[in-house]
Amino acid sequence: MPTTALPPDARPALVLLHSSMSSRAQWSDLIAQLESRFRCIAVDLLGYGKSPFPADIGAAFSLAHEADAVNAALAAHLDPAEPFHLVGHSYGGATALRIARQMPARVLSLALFEPVAFHLLPAHDAARMEIEAVVAQIMRADTAPDATRIFIDYWNRPGVFDSLPAVQQDKLGGQIAKVKLDFQALLGEPATLADLAGLDMPALVLSGLNSPASTRRLAERLAAALPNASALQTKGGHMAPISHAAVVNAALADFLQGAEVGSPA
Repeated sequence: MPTTALPPDARPALVLLHSSMSSRAQWSDLIAQLESRFRCIAVDLLGYGKSPFPADIGAAFSLAHEADAVNAALAAHLDPAEPFHLVGHSYGGATALRIARQMPARVLSLALFEPVAFHLLPAHDAARMEIEAVVAQIMRADTAPDATRIFIDYWNRPGVFDSLPAVQQDKLGGQIAKVKLDFQALLGEPATLADLAGLDMPALVLSGLNSPASTRRLAERLAAALPNASALQTKGGHMAPISHAAVVNAALADFLQGAEVGSPA
C-alpha cells in the first residue's frame, strides 16, 4: 500500500540552551509543558550532556565556537532560514545573545534567565569586577575540586559543594575544565550593550530575587538595552530554572504564548 506523507509540523520551533555544568535535560519539565504548542529543541552545549568537549581549541575558544556548535545541531531540526523562539539560562543565555546577534531575522523572541554576558559591561562596572574576581579565584585554585567549590558556592551559597554526595562532587569537578573555557569565552567576547540595539524581537530578561548582585545588575542593564524587552524577578537565585522550575517555567510559558501570538504567520 502507498504510504501517506505526514503533514508538516505547524508548531513554531523553540530552542532551549542550558547553563554551565548542566545539560539539555534541565528543560524537560518546560518541554513537557510546551510541546503541544512548540517544537522544542533542547541542545547540549559543548562539553556537557552528550556534546563533545571542544578539543584542540584551547586559548582560542570563544562564544563564536559555542554558537557555531549550536547552529550545527539545529541544522538537523530546522530548515536553513527557519525562524525560532530562543530561551537561554546563564551561559546558555549568553550563547543565545550571541546567536541572536548573528541571525536576528530568525529569532522570533528571546527569553533569558540571568545570562552571564558580563562582556557587555564596561571594565569598571561593579558586576563585571565581582565576577572577574571569582573567575580569578577559580583559575588560581590548586585542584579541580577546589575550583568547583568556588564556582558552585558562588552561584548557590557557601557550603553547597561540600554538602553534595562525593559522586556528585566528582561529576561536577569533571566539568570544571569546560567552565573555565566558558568564562574565557564570556569575558573575551567583544560585544557591548550598544550592540544589542538591533535586537528588536520581543524579549524577556528574568533574574532571581536571591541571585548574586553581579547577575541581577547585568539583567537590569540588559533589559534596558534591548529595545523590546521586559524584566521580571522570580523566586530563587541564579539556578532558579532548576531549583524553582515551576515558577520560572510558568513565566517563560506566559511570555512565549504572547510572543507566539505576535509572531508573523
